[in-house]
Amino acid sequence: MSGELLERRVVDDGSKVFREGDLGDHAYIVQDGGVDIVKIHGAEEVCVGHVGRGGVFGEMALIGDQPRMATARAVGTTTLIVVSRRKFAEKMAAADPFMRALLGIFVRNIGNFREHGASRE
Repeated sequence: MSGELLERRVVDDGSKVFREGDLGDHAYIVQDGGVDIVKIHGAEEVCVGHVGRGGVFGEMALIGDQPRMATARAVGTTTLIVVSRRKFAEKMAAADPFMRALLGIFVRNIGNFREHGASRE
């Protein structure tokens, strides 16, 4: 994405970037700060991961065209680089066909796990 203007978004500590179940039109790269990935189990929020500087999150909604699997919440003031669905599709179209096919297999496997996988409750 070098040479292109990218949208940046600053998110305050504790603010949600997106919520579990939302439709996803963007993926994000953490430029500064961090993001906790949180799932709701009953009445509890469970942190299932943390994304720090240079990490990517939210990509599964673009790859699998599925609702968000978790909530993303800023930890500290966080600066994000926003990757639109359109930009993601352009990059995928230009990718090596083998890599696109491999990514498709990964997405199907994750979808099968989500649908048939073991419950954490």
